[in-house]
Amino acid sequence: MIKYLLGAILALAIIGGAFDFKSTDNSWQLIINKKEAFNSVTNGAKRIFNIVKNIIPDSELSEAATIILEEN
Repeated sequence: MIKYLLGAILALAIIGGAFDFKSTDNSWQLIINKKEAFNSVTNGAKRIFNIVKNIIPDSELSEAATIILEEN
């Protein structure tokens, strides 16, 4: 279960443009933009939560579960 969750987080970060790949004749670089990764994952999680919430509108889960994000 944890593998799938981490895989989903990684997929959201990749789709959101959190990784940059640069290469030269001598080396390859994989650059991770932390702020972009955080935004990609949180936006993706919000979209998935809203989809699930709309699928199960009369459930106690949709009324009890909330996502609270604080930006430091």
